[in-house]
Amino acid sequence: MAGFLLVIFMATERTFIAIKPDGVQRGLVGEILGRFERKGFKLVGLKQITPSRDLAEQHYGVHKERPFFSGLVDFITSGPVVAMVWEGDGVIASARKLIGATKPLEAEPGTIRGDLAVNIGRNVIHGSDAAETAQFEIGLWFQPSELNDWSPSDQSWRVEA
Repeated sequence: MAGFLLVIFMATERTFIAIKPDGVQRGLVGEILGRFERKGFKLVGLKQITPSRDLAEQHYGVHKERPFFSGLVDFITSGPVVAMVWEGDGVIASARKLIGATKPLEAEPGTIRGDLAVNIGRNVIHGSDAAETAQFEIGLWFQPSELNDWSPSDQSWRVEA
């Protein structure tokens, strides 16, 4: 089919990413930020926070009945977390690929967890798994006034017209 052009439009979306206390304590923040920036995503929200127990329980509420829930909440509240909102075309699915499998031993080399995580309980990073989850998590961790709409100077090099 000569001359046939298939154009795939990916929606610009936002996702929530958190570098967990183990990633912060191990000095991995710059490495992780760099991976998202090099991928071409735009950082629209960033803060360091030690989550309250209430925030952690809301964030991990889907796991409330699981046996690991209490330990998960204890861990995420044990130290500072770097909370971020990233924006870009297909950012949710791409971020999940950058992050890698939840279990570091199953994560591919080249992914954040494959390269940097030690075990499932200390897997360095969290990323939203779907648009609805991202919307919930962004609203939980950020006020609208903490998110910045801006245009990077290299925007024309990131997005096809």
